[in-house]
Amino acid sequence: MSAAIAEEVTIAREIWLVRHGETEWSRSGQHTGRTDVPLTDYGRDQARALAPALAAQRFDAVLSSPMTRALDTCRLAGFGDVAQIEPALLEWDYGRYEGLTTPQIRTQMPDWNVWSGPVPRGESLDQIEARAKTLIDRLLPMMPARIVLFSHAHFLRTLAGCWIGDAAVLGAHFTLDTASISILGFERDHRAIRQWNVVAGAR
Repeated sequence: MSAAIAEEVTIAREIWLVRHGETEWSRSGQHTGRTDVPLTDYGRDQARALAPALAAQRFDAVLSSPMTRALDTCRLAGFGDVAQIEPALLEWDYGRYEGLTTPQIRTQMPDWNVWSGPVPRGESLDQIEARAKTLIDRLLPMMPARIVLFSHAHFLRTLAGCWIGDAAVLGAHFTLDTASISILGFERDHRAIRQWNVVAGAR
């Protein structure tokens, strides 16, 4: 293998997605957008369990949502000193549905889900899609690089949908556990998902 080909193979073109650890609301299924709910004790243990897998990589940029649950996950995973706060990584704004579970919302609006239903006084699917695409457009010029993002379930699922298909609604087809690691990258010239929903610390 020539030096040029070897360099091309080894250059990182990856965006690592880390969902924050468990909170009381993530455990109960309550929609947690802009409410600053802290990690549980178990969530902090989950965040610490992320450290070995992340420490094995060299990251060119570390970005975190400004919410405490994401920042604490970032810090406990070993990146508190180098993380930059990125407001675009905030979770979906659930508006009037903040703090409610899907079954509670469905007592008012049967068959509702966040990917197809209205979000009164919150963020629409088109709005969160635009936010994710704008972030991708900002990250792509940083390539080749390995970037890690500490964020939230629905936003990271939206980001993945926009990465592979320019459509937030594709996020409906992904599950994402707390304290999980996923990787967006490339298959030759095509944007692809290299890894999805790998949990470092399980009960």
